[in-house]
Amino acid sequence: MRYLHSMIRIRDVDESLDFWVGKMGLVETRRLENEAGRFTLIFLAAPSDVERAKDERSPELELTYNWPGDDGEQEDYTNGRNFGHVAYKVDNIYETCQKLMDAGVTINRPPRDGNMAFVKSPDDISIELLQEGDPLEPAEPWKSMENTGSW
Repeated sequence: MRYLHSMIRIRDVDESLDFWVGKMGLVETRRLENEAGRFTLIFLAAPSDVERAKDERSPELELTYNWPGDDGEQEDYTNGRNFGHVAYKVDNIYETCQKLMDAGVTINRPPRDGNMAFVKSPDDISIELLQEGDPLEPAEPWKSMENTGSW
């Protein structure tokens, strides 16, 4: 057995790619358009997993966009938190959180411990960020920052 991917349904391709690729730094590895099924699958990988993802199709994050119906209506996905969360290791949790914050992303659970933080995607999916290696020394402004919303 080996891990392949996690799937998240999205409402807006551009908004989601801006978040997952533009802000989180993932890389699109492949895309499938299915006219008969009226959906688009976009597969993403962490930068250090791109070659493996292209060769083995894992580990990846699958974004699923279901096209609007004939009436132009699109399903609204609620309670994205029921999914749980996806997790990524980062080289420097403080730099990553600052970069995300500078890009307008809310840090729902700041890395007060120098080890773990949570943010959310535009579709309300929780994302856990974990420090690669040992936790960093607790530092301001993070160690005094309060939680925002749910995570």
